[in-house]
Amino acid sequence: MPTLIGTIVNGVVVLKDGPVPPDGTEVEVMVPAARPVETDAAGTGDDKPTGSHSWMLEFAGKLDDMPADFAAQHDHYIHGTPKR
Repeated sequence: MPTLIGTIVNGVVVLKDGPVPPDGTEVEVMVPAARPVETDAAGTGDDKPTGSHSWMLEFAGKLDDMPADFAAQHDHYIHGTPKR
């Protein structure tokens, strides 16, 4: 069985798109550890996430012409899937 990704909603694991195991399947939930935070040398409290994706923060908030529901419906806008 492949790794499945999902979220907890009201105490229930809700899986994202992909193969769904049959009802009654026993699962093990592993919660990822929080990413470490590195504080700037000046101690100003200007903390930033570490890791290979921290470069993306430079672009956060730069697009102002996106639909209001883009984050929730990105598969629809990017791949043309039906809205959820």
